[in-house]
Amino acid sequence: MTKFSFLEIQSRAIELRKVLQRYSYEYYVLDTPTMEDTVYDALYRELQTIEVEYPQLITADSPTQRVGEKPTTQFFSVQHNISLYSLDNAFASSDVTTWQERCQKGLDRRIFLDSVCELKIDGSAIALTYENGILVRGATRGDGTSGEDITTNIKTIRSIPLRLNLENPPDRLEIRGEAFLPIAVFEAINQERSQQGEALFANPRNAAAGTLRQLDSRKVDKRRLDFFAYTIHLPSPLGRGAGGEGNPQSQWQALEFLQTIGFRVNPNKKLCKSIQELQDYYDYWSTERLKLPYMTDGMVIKINTFSQQEQLGFTQRTPRWAIAWKYPAEEMPTIIEAVTVQVGRTGTLTPVAELRPVLLAGTTVSRATLHNSDRLAELDLHIGDTAIVRKAGEIIPEVVRILPELRPYGATRFVMPTHCPECGQPVLKPENEAATRCINLECPAIVRGAIEYWVSRDAMDINGVGEKLVKQLVTENHITSIADLYDLTSEQLQTLDRLGQKSADKVVAAIAQSKIKPWARVLYGLGIRHVGSVNAQTIADNFPNVELLTNASPEAIASIFGIGEEIAQSIYEWFRKDANQNLVQRLQASGLQFVGEKKDNRAIAINPNIAGKIFVVTGTLPTLKRDEAKDLIKFAGGKVTDSVSKKTNYLVVGEEAGSKLEKAQSLGVECISEEDLLNLIK
Repeated sequence: MTKFSFLEIQSRAIELRKVLQRYSYEYYVLDTPTMEDTVYDALYRELQTIEVEYPQLITADSPTQRVGEKPTTQFFSVQHNISLYSLDNAFASSDVTTWQERCQKGLDRRIFLDSVCELKIDGSAIALTYENGILVRGATRGDGTSGEDITTNIKTIRSIPLRLNLENPPDRLEIRGEAFLPIAVFEAINQERSQQGEALFANPRNAAAGTLRQLDSRKVDKRRLDFFAYTIHLPSPLGRGAGGEGNPQSQWQALEFLQTIGFRVNPNKKLCKSIQELQDYYDYWSTERLKLPYMTDGMVIKINTFSQQEQLGFTQRTPRWAIAWKYPAEEMPTIIEAVTVQVGRTGTLTPVAELRPVLLAGTTVSRATLHNSDRLAELDLHIGDTAIVRKAGEIIPEVVRILPELRPYGATRFVMPTHCPECGQPVLKPENEAATRCINLECPAIVRGAIEYWVSRDAMDINGVGEKLVKQLVTENHITSIADLYDLTSEQLQTLDRLGQKSADKVVAAIAQSKIKPWARVLYGLGIRHVGSVNAQTIADNFPNVELLTNASPEAIASIFGIGEEIAQSIYEWFRKDANQNLVQRLQASGLQFVGEKKDNRAIAINPNIAGKIFVVTGTLPTLKRDEAKDLIKFAGGKVTDSVSKKTNYLVVGEEAGSKLEKAQSLGVECISEEDLLNLIK
């Protein structure tokens, strides 16, 4: 780790304070947060660490020295009848164990204190006040002492009762809970905002906060906010003849009571009696939470018994009897140490940020995509910048934004290269595209990418020919195109690292076996831009041999259902290039199938439930292969496409369905199972 001078550390502390204060103002005062809690927490802890090591750098205005901020004045400000406290965070099981032991010590106990686990909903904290059983006020958290009166908006949330289900309600009752947006609703809102040219919400929490601050309650009603209650403050005894004996004596009883009087309570709560049970709950929801229809970023643990909570009390800002155990961060800040550029199979240059390693969503991330030159310009990225990194779809790390306030002095802006980093030839950036491309078809990166695509499972499915072997073959100049694969000998392969005679013979046999793959697979394997496996099958069905497709006009290709002008033009231009024509001729000479099989003579059995309807199939179906399901749809008179749109009538969903399911839900497309499909066809 680089050793920094005192002046550099002092400068970093000053800039961190400025950033944290600004984001604190946006979060508490403007109620328009632009930073994930995990990012704020990480920067906050960095400043804390600096101030612990260098106490002389602590200032009176440091965020570490203040309890909270004032709420916004845009809405009517109200004092909370009972303060809303923050929670201390735990990031490891050891933190939870330490907290539990501290609670035991505070109560002079030697055994585990029964604790209630609840999912930490990623939304906006709300304070509700009921008088004589009627909702009279709903307020935002604000700084915990005062917030904003948003009662008219709160009343639009159907899961918040306007009247409590209590025969003898107390004079006053306080409820605490979380207002949130379901994921499907959030995605639909963002889609609508995109169509209207409005800025997108960063996440459901931001969208919920923005919704609650709408001045027009009719707009709030359309957003379909939801609510989970998690805390109740009852008078003691419960008023007007109800008696005190019925008061909940624990958090578990309180949750049951909340449900009884009309509130929605998160069903995934658990009463735990050991540290292991806490760990089991955490481990289970670390993956299962991804299946929930709302966002959650951790779990809240509370000592169950109210009398014990009362004994433990509060610090200045947090209850001693509760803690939030956060899941690994999905957004975190880190330093961009360098930028490299990768070249893909189509020649597209993709900039990649080389990061100071950071723990993100449970894994250590050291690289993140920057997409293209347009994205670089949007980020205004400099080497040495502090970047916010997240995992797109929980998988691919990407840079979300840059914090220019933390940019080191003299940092240089990164610009895309004018020449390909693989072959050194000039690159091209079309005016109407974001991508920068190498157009040298002999570029080693393009050759490698084309061959890896050709041997992939959906194309030729050649076992034994993976990324490492392809790289060796291209580096040693054994192959310079797809066609060269079919000229390889066992003797050539045996000259490569870790490839004996038996393995080499298997590779040659697997390559030869691929010659029987059908025309649609071959067309897909050629790697023509925009031509996926479904489109390739559709085109092969309509052009039963390569000669017909080669001589087809763009208009003829685009006339096929599901094949648009962009795909048609891409196919047309691909076959106009001499290098591609030579490739086809060589592959034909090697025995590859460029003629379709004889068509099934079965007539289409028109089914009124299917005819003319547009289907998309995704995921793994219980009994049918996806191709079999598509054939059934086609023979019943339906149409199958590869992507979900507003025109899609049905999405047939199997296990491990991904982004297509999410998009279908956001567009309101009907999602059906394999069984539903078969019933429709019957």
